[in-house]
Amino acid sequence: MSHLSKPSTDRRAITLAMSCLGVFIAYLPITTVAISLPAIQEAMHTSTAQLAWVQDAFVLPLAAFVLTAGVFGDVHGRKKVFSAGLLLAAAGAAVALCATTIQVLWAGQVLAGLGSAALLPTTLALISHAVPDPRERGKFIGLWAMALLAALAVGPVIAGVILDHAAWRWIYLLPIPAALLALAAAARLLPDSHAAHGRRLDWPGQLTATLAITALVYGVIEGGAGSFTDARVLIALALGAIALVGFVLIERRSTSPMLNLALFRSPAFTATALVALISFLALIGFFFALSLYFGMVQQLDTLHAAARLILVPLAAIAAGGPVGRLMHRVPARHLITGGLLVITAALALLTTLDTDTSFVSAGWRLVLLGVGMGVVMTPMTAVAVGAVPRSLAGMASAGNNAFRQIGSALGPAVLGTLLSAKATATLGAHLTASGVTGSLHRQVVATADASGLGAVAHLSLGASAGQVYAALGDSLLDGLRLCLVVAAVLNAVAAACALILLREPRTTVATATATRHDHPAETVSAGAPGKEG
Repeated sequence: MSHLSKPSTDRRAITLAMSCLGVFIAYLPITTVAISLPAIQEAMHTSTAQLAWVQDAFVLPLAAFVLTAGVFGDVHGRKKVFSAGLLLAAAGAAVALCATTIQVLWAGQVLAGLGSAALLPTTLALISHAVPDPRERGKFIGLWAMALLAALAVGPVIAGVILDHAAWRWIYLLPIPAALLALAAAARLLPDSHAAHGRRLDWPGQLTATLAITALVYGVIEGGAGSFTDARVLIALALGAIALVGFVLIERRSTSPMLNLALFRSPAFTATALVALISFLALIGFFFALSLYFGMVQQLDTLHAAARLILVPLAAIAAGGPVGRLMHRVPARHLITGGLLVITAALALLTTLDTDTSFVSAGWRLVLLGVGMGVVMTPMTAVAVGAVPRSLAGMASAGNNAFRQIGSALGPAVLGTLLSAKATATLGAHLTASGVTGSLHRQVVATADASGLGAVAHLSLGASAGQVYAALGDSLLDGLRLCLVVAAVLNAVAAACALILLREPRTTVATATATRHDHPAETVSAGAPGKEG
């Protein structure tokens, strides 16, 4: 590459700094809100289904529009989409900050989710453009992944400190100045980039992809909260399936596809997409369930719950640094598979959590979980971007993020539904074992069935309150243990996908259809970044 085309060191440093700040802002709401769910439920008297939608109102638009945002960045300039994402993040936080009803809170979460959808693919695409060398790019992507994990780490601490002194709504204050300051810095300092000539908007693909993701995720969420035989759930799932088929047919014929299906000829890209979907479904759903365990079973305040949850991303950050340096010595297949197996083991060990489990006893298992996450995150992201030509980096990063966010959207819905169903099913037996009988027994069970377990706290329990809460905690533990088993199995499946599909590169898969508008000589690699010929 000539000195004219190679980005300067200063520009690369600025791009990295802004990309890390962007992904930090994009991911900050996930754990900040997750740890605050018990406080939100208590303040707004929400059902479990309404509470799940607080999280899903953020991740659903994120999942639905992340591919669209990647294409807009490729066509109109990634800096513009990056800036729009920051504005939406600030606007969403401002709406949530002022929310007085659960519906307004959902609206703020939707805006923030749209902002994150704009930030995630553009941050990775900006790095890929600024650092064309795959070996060096892996180090930059490693730092990007650490910024993502840092957001997951500080979120619970921020929420814990705020909720210890103020109302839950103030957790939304920090993202507003952070996003606006980042916007001002980006306007002055961030270099722009586009995809190669020939890339253009694929409106039929955009519409069918958005419809498919939104309808399918909505159907799963509402089906889990109510019944999968409900008419609107069946309509949503059918509509999603039809839209998905339409999306595949449209993309196969498009001259400038939104997500070129030829990318899936790369085993490395396919593997990381599946791993992102499965592992984030398990992990984000696990965080949702664990926040309820700390708040409703162990009766911890937000700050003490945060002190436990923060162990996971802190351990991930600590493990991620050495992994970034190992990426070009140890095959990505071994790193990703090994990390997923560590996560599986940690989740299995966490099934022994009890009402009185100590900080130390839970802590070392959460640290083990975090180490597994740190080992997986950096190589998974680097492989997804490095497995495709540089001209398709924006599409690849958007696609990988879309699968990740679909998993994130399904996680609270799937595991939250399992937790609620299992806990509700065993609540009656635990009430009887605790000595709660008669009309109070029937009232508690009926309330839990109709409005969710959280509604039990608003009943007049009198002298039996201690017995009811003990039974409620035991039933929630039953639900948590089921969630942990399911999450462990899902991560084991993800490990099998990585082991089978992430092979050492033997050949490259020609993608004439993928690159005929960009660089015809480029190919989609079947291996890990840094090992292209």
